[in-house]
Amino acid sequence: GDKTEFKDWEKDTPYFDGCLPIEVMAERGRETLRHGPMKPVGLTNPHNPTVKPYAIVQLRQDNALGTLYNMVGFQTKMKYGAQTEIFRTIPGLEKAVFARLGGIHRNTFINSPKLLNAQLQLKSRPNLRFAGQIMGVEGYVESAALGLVTGRMAAAQARGAQCPPPPETTAMGALCKHVTGGFLSGPKAKFQPMNINFGLFPPMDISYRDADGNRIKGKDKTRFRKSKLAARALTDIQSWA
Repeated sequence: GDKTEFKDWEKDTPYFDGCLPIEVMAERGRETLRHGPMKPVGLTNPHNPTVKPYAIVQLRQDNALGTLYNMVGFQTKMKYGAQTEIFRTIPGLEKAVFARLGGIHRNTFINSPKLLNAQLQLKSRPNLRFAGQIMGVEGYVESAALGLVTGRMAAAQARGAQCPPPPETTAMGALCKHVTGGFLSGPKAKFQPMNINFGLFPPMDISYRDADGNRIKGKDKTRFRKSKLAARALTDIQSWA
């Protein structure tokens, strides 16, 4: 569909891969949307459990009356007329009334690895601390988590003490390490916002064998590794909490 043109000042703004406009994803391949916001994995139709959906649209209730629903993950630069035309081709939305059509938002964040120290203070002005999305973390939970960390550090300083960052083996500690440069290296390294993910956690030595000594393989191996990383995080956070 027709798209709204970027203004000169926003033409070179890169997209965050975790929040792409739907038309950009569609341009990457016919199956891309089906593995993104329209991913049908884990859903079962209770009326016909044996038939699995090819793709889905997630509708999130936005008001108490149940008359307003948000199409999750459908940020777009398409013009309103094109949106209405295309969205009404989705089964079930043929007669939908669109209270508000889609757009995209811009997130502004600082180059935290260069600007912040381990106490999440501005290196050039230590009386200033940063918290949340502007630091370069993605997600509501992640932003709130680093807000908590920053708040504890500021409260400790006010008492004449110091609160260390959470252990980097924990989710909050891994995010702190990310925004202060712990996972950034090389001359071409570029800082980008990040959701929490197991790739941010430091590796650990794991024996991939079950209680009977059998080797753990395939997807079970991935789940086993993540369970070990999570267990370590829950143990290590106790020393900080």
